[in-house]
Amino acid sequence: MLVFVWASPDVVHADKNAGVSPSNTRLAVLPFQAISPEDGQVATVRCPVCGSVNSSGTVVKGAERVVQDLFTDKLRDLKNTELIPSERASGVYQRISSDSMKQTPKQLIHKVGMELRADVVVVGYVYHYRERVGYDYAVERPASVAFEIHLISVKDGTSLWRGIFEKTQKSLMEDVFQVSSFFRGGAKWLTARELAKLGIDDIFRSFPGVSSERE
Repeated sequence: MLVFVWASPDVVHADKNAGVSPSNTRLAVLPFQAISPEDGQVATVRCPVCGSVNSSGTVVKGAERVVQDLFTDKLRDLKNTELIPSERASGVYQRISSDSMKQTPKQLIHKVGMELRADVVVVGYVYHYRERVGYDYAVERPASVAFEIHLISVKDGTSLWRGIFEKTQKSLMEDVFQVSSFFRGGAKWLTARELAKLGIDDIFRSFPGVSSERE
């Protein structure tokens, strides 16, 4: 078993269009989805919204809801933003998606957003979510998480912000360069949920309107 712990990032990226702020808007979080390759031999998948290519892997059952809930919790702190109840957003999405099988993801997002009378919607995709095998200070296999989240304008379908996170925790002997991740992770082997939360915290720093409210 490995006994030294370190959280080493593979991909942490977020960007946004200049001047965009969700303040004084109605925001809906649509159900996050687990994305797996149609061909089991392929190790990559494409984002349904922007077409970006991402590495894929095991996604444990319920992982998409875990990532969705973590992100929604961050949205609750935004000022001057009305967050549409998740139950309503999920219900409308499920109904419209079942009746619109031939629509593209962007068309579906637009239709759901219009019915919810939302200004912007959040969509998320989980590409990899593997739980650790072991304990806080000794593991046989570390946790690994990868996801992508978009903030979409209902009016014109543009992506106003995108956050990407991909990380597999590594031991101190494997990577000695990520000191901040080591201490932020509590100097232990993280669960997949704990790793996902670190990722949400990282990418959310660039979410529109966040820096001006928290600095």
